[in-house]
Amino acid sequence: MSVAIDSSDAATPSGDAAPAEPVPAPAVAPDDSAAAPANEETAEPGDTANMWTPPTTDTPEAAAPAPESASDSFWTPPTEVPFAESSVADDEAAADDDPAPGDVPEAVTRDAHEFGVYARTGGWTFALKVARSVRPGGQPAGESAKVSARKFAELAGCSPDRVMRFYKAWDSAADDGLVPQFEALTPGTDVELPDADVWLSYYVSRNSATSVRGQAITEAAEAEGIRPTKALEVAENPTALRAAILADPGTAEAARKALMDRLDEDPVLRTGMARDIVRTDDLKKAVAEETKTGGQLEYVRRIAEEGQVKTPAGQKIEASPALREEAERHLSLIDELDEDEEAGEWAREAYDTVRTLVAETVEKDPELRVQERRAKFYSSLQKATKAFEELTFDDVAAEEIDDIVEDDMLQRLEELQSAITMCITALQSAQKKD
Repeated sequence: MSVAIDSSDAATPSGDAAPAEPVPAPAVAPDDSAAAPANEETAEPGDTANMWTPPTTDTPEAAAPAPESASDSFWTPPTEVPFAESSVADDEAAADDDPAPGDVPEAVTRDAHEFGVYARTGGWTFALKVARSVRPGGQPAGESAKVSARKFAELAGCSPDRVMRFYKAWDSAADDGLVPQFEALTPGTDVELPDADVWLSYYVSRNSATSVRGQAITEAAEAEGIRPTKALEVAENPTALRAAILADPGTAEAARKALMDRLDEDPVLRTGMARDIVRTDDLKKAVAEETKTGGQLEYVRRIAEEGQVKTPAGQKIEASPALREEAERHLSLIDELDEDEEAGEWAREAYDTVRTLVAETVEKDPELRVQERRAKFYSSLQKATKAFEELTFDDVAAEEIDDIVEDDMLQRLEELQSAITMCITALQSAQKKD
């Protein structure tokens, strides 16, 4: 089938011009506006400059003029291949270009083989190299061709500790029957290795994990559901841990909770923290404030849970339903607070509210009011008695009293004496009335 060409003057070569070279088929479809009906008069037989003939295995008769058809008069672009299919096709084409297995360089074959072994076995590949080349501890040097772990590390360009970690991993696996014992291996020996999945069950990336301290950290990490290597890394870098605590509130909070969980089983830590608190003024104030808040909260909680309340004078009375309901309401608000929200202000508000209600309850009941006054007076009398018992000069020599006396001492004692006299007079008058 012949392809139509432009029959314009610009497209038709002049008699003086040299014949044009054959033009290959365009990579994309030509613009439909540029196409023109075929001009068979200008297309001479055998004129390759004006005729494009696609490769075909058909007979020469196939080049006869095609039936008149609009679709046959234009070039049709090839169907676009999706990217994924074209990639597969490219890979297959590239594979076709690869040399035959016998022609692959030996170095490439060896690398591919070693890569496959490592992909299947993981660290066991290197552990085998150590196990078959490093002699067990205590074995004399002349009994085998194996070398010491230190010599092997020197040849490998790494530390002896690293070599021994692979050695110990193989030793543990040998005890479990997964791999042969060291004595059964010689340099260059190849054995079937376990799967890579079980490698981490035997390999310990840090020497600290084998110590008593390391084992405790490992057990704690497993209990928390994390990899022991992470916990061991933190334990080996206390400076990094300190920096994280100082810089990040979340890390500091996690450290605080961990310390609190440890206090019960670590008396040394408990004593040290108490000493630090006592020696730090800000911490002492914070502890005193929290102690006060805790006492106020406990006062409100006892009213709600036990139904009893302590009056300002120290009497224990039954809480009214209204008082108990108010205490429960405040507690429910406090219990809904998030962990990071301060409960101090809420506790003070609850405490002040219920104390006001308790005072109102006492004032409304005449008998209870009398009992409260009596209890309050007895409490004050007890405190005064204790204070006056200390107002003596028993430990002061007579000649030293003159040095101790100040002008206001006698005045304040006379005022106290006057107050006591008034109390005695009032009590005596009350007794006479009875």
